[in-house]
Amino acid sequence: MDVRHFEDRLRARRHELEGRLDRIEHDFEQPRNPDDDDRALERNNDEVLDSLGLQGEQELRAIGAALDRIAAGSFGRCTRCGATITAARLEAVPYTPFCEACARELEDG
Repeated sequence: MDVRHFEDRLRARRHELEGRLDRIEHDFEQPRNPDDDDRALERNNDEVLDSLGLQGEQELRAIGAALDRIAAGSFGRCTRCGATITAARLEAVPYTPFCEACARELEDG
């Protein structure tokens, strides 16, 4: 398995997410419109941005953990059972810590 390929993808995604989170934070810092209708729309937008920010932060943590596994030499192995994570699964979700079987068990249970 080409770990360098995944490391490059993870670092690029981390950079993209950090930029997106910076833009979200910048949007929250902008002055709000005094008009009631516009404020209601801004509140709705803030809720969406907040949700996106939380998802981005969770993904950043998962990416950080995956980069730590690369550094430790354990990337590509399930953190739960030790089995090899398939290349197809890593291509889809390069920061996944679980093989397909363990992920399925965790989702079901």
